[in-house]
Amino acid sequence: MNHQQLREQACAANLELVRQGLVISSFGNASAFDPGSGVMAIKPSGVDYDQLTPENMVLLEVTSGKALEPGSLRPSSDTPTHLALYRQWPMIRGVVHTHSRLATAWAQAGRDIPCLGTTHADYFNGAVPCTATMTSDEITGGSGYEHNTGLVIIREFQARKLDPLEIPAVLVRNHAPFTWGKTAADAVHIAVILEYVAAMAQSTFNLEPAAKPIGAALLQKHFFRKHGPGAYYGQNQPK
Repeated sequence: MNHQQLREQACAANLELVRQGLVISSFGNASAFDPGSGVMAIKPSGVDYDQLTPENMVLLEVTSGKALEPGSLRPSSDTPTHLALYRQWPMIRGVVHTHSRLATAWAQAGRDIPCLGTTHADYFNGAVPCTATMTSDEITGGSGYEHNTGLVIIREFQARKLDPLEIPAVLVRNHAPFTWGKTAADAVHIAVILEYVAAMAQSTFNLEPAAKPIGAALLQKHFFRKHGPGAYYGQNQPK
């Protein structure tokens, strides 16, 4: 993938966040990663979405974190989080961060979003986790708040032994969600689904505060009929 294609993917992902109603003002960001070149394209910091073009996406080397074009717009302040996730999970190609209202409410409550039904199970093989609270050192220390946010996400997945391709989202406690996927467009799609299941979970608990998570058999059936080597949902599966 050339740099222009990477810029176009990142720009399209950011604009889709607006179209889907997941961001306002200059909140949030999306990035696209090309493992062939080791380059990431991401939204510039603080630029309103109506001013975004492929040309003002910022290109960085993922390994070093250095901008390919010094003197260009500054990248999103969340860039170190994106970089940490790409370095840890080289199978992902897109990362999205929003402050979408309901998913962020779950993050602020410090609660996982439990898998209560099959809609959730179609996309997430279990609860969407909420991270541990970041320590004062992680927030103010020399290695950087945004970098440490990425490390907190990674550590949560490691502690719970979660596969990031089976649970492609996280809630950073007291902050907001991050999602990812095999493309930047996939990461946006997951952000849309995350907001939807966050809303459904809230509505479910309003109706029945004692609602329990879905059973393991139904969870596994719905997740793996759409994902993995045995998937058979949709039109693109091998015959």
